[in-house]
Amino acid sequence: MSTVLFVCLHNAGRSQMSQALFDRAADGRHEALSAGTTPAERVHPEVVEAMRELDIDLADRKPRPLTRELAEQADVVVTMGCGDACPYIPGKRYLDWDLPDPKGRPLDEVRATRDEIERRVRQLAEEL
Repeated sequence: MSTVLFVCLHNAGRSQMSQALFDRAADGRHEALSAGTTPAERVHPEVVEAMRELDIDLADRKPRPLTRELAEQADVVVTMGCGDACPYIPGKRYLDWDLPDPKGRPLDEVRATRDEIERRVRQLAEEL
């Protein structure tokens, strides 16, 4: 079993979607975590709405800060727009996904980001 940590700026959009979609794709074979370098107070409402369309409810999820301890738990760290704020831990596999921040975007753009994340997490779950 591998643990994947998804990291973005606020842990309120891309990383939350990635964690939920990875959990679904991995179906218990692997574990997913998510965090943000500067966590928001809540998951972005447009992200909650887009994920509800897939029967995934993120409304009660709380963004959490990225810590070195959290990163050390992961076998794979997927970064999305956090740049140099993400800690580098030797021996971890790092992937950087260039995806737009869904905050404040129209729902159709959030859906496009969600669908691209879903494609990538399915591929990652298969690789692991």
